[in-house]
Amino acid sequence: MAPVNAGVIALIAIGVFILANAIRVLREYERGCIFRLGRLIGAKGPGLILLIPIVDKMVKVSYRIVAMDVPSQDIITRDNVSVKVNAVVYFRVIDATRAVVEVEDFLYATSMISQTTLRSVLGQKELDDLLANREEINQILQEIIDDQTEPWGIKVTAVEVKNVDLPESMQRAIARQAEAEREKRAKIIHADGELQAADKLNQAAQIISATPIGLQLRYLQTLGEVAAEKNSTTLFPIPIDLFRPFIDLAERWNREGGKE
Repeated sequence: MAPVNAGVIALIAIGVFILANAIRVLREYERGCIFRLGRLIGAKGPGLILLIPIVDKMVKVSYRIVAMDVPSQDIITRDNVSVKVNAVVYFRVIDATRAVVEVEDFLYATSMISQTTLRSVLGQKELDDLLANREEINQILQEIIDDQTEPWGIKVTAVEVKNVDLPESMQRAIARQAEAEREKRAKIIHADGELQAADKLNQAAQIISATPIGLQLRYLQTLGEVAAEKNSTTLFPIPIDLFRPFIDLAERWNREGGKE
């Protein structure tokens, strides 16, 4: 009985081994590329997958979006400024068979093409463009990387430049430039205000000069404003025209006296 029991146990063990290698369960976001005797027969999943032990081999591929961090790259911009730039690339596999067959390691390959593209594209931009036109640069990077990875069955959905590290000397220069720009805008706004005020005063003077009574009313209004302040001293401006007759009389008297 002992040899028989040992044989049954061996058969059961072999059966369990075969079933363990023949049955695969793939999640909703996974696909399995099946190779039968080395030849690709297609991608299957999700759900229950049956394989032929020893004959079939399966490579699992995830269809979820991958967020890959691009390491910081030393870049010299077109205006000869040395900066360090890093980015993040979002992509997903859309064709499992091509991702397995066309490239040895699609994750490593995508990382390398992202690094080289980042250096190439940003090296053609000036520092001001790099700092101000971030969205445009992201779009250019996404299109170039997507074109490179499309034969591998990979779709690049977005590329975002994260940090731009500037040398300390360049940071000080940019700070001085920003301060000068703010002073420039302040002076322009002040000058524009002065111009508008002068224009309004000119219009007011023309209106008042056309109606002499308006000047008198304005004078009385000013006196009311001064009196409201509870000042101990009140100034009364007197028009010079009031003294014109006396000035003319003195000049005539001087002329007549000179003749005598």
